[in-house]
Amino acid sequence: MRTYASNTRSRGSRTTSLVGVVVLVWLIIGVIAGAQRDYYDSAPTNCASTGTIAVTIIAGPLNYLGLNPKVEDCNVDAPQPSP
Repeated sequence: MRTYASNTRSRGSRTTSLVGVVVLVWLIIGVIAGAQRDYYDSAPTNCASTGTIAVTIIAGPLNYLGLNPKVEDCNVDAPQPSP
């Protein structure tokens, strides 16, 4: 005879959900920090401004602990047309 547990969640599932929520909140805080620094007022004009926005979002709450990430120099190799 088989018995089935009803409405039980495994511990791993709860941990995964918690990690997902923490990551989401972390990124939302980063988006808020970028908005407070007026990074979204105009479209990024170059690779450095796009990179600055990205690292600000990834830094999340660290922005409020004094971290002010910026990308100063960004070199993107454009593909050359074949001869």
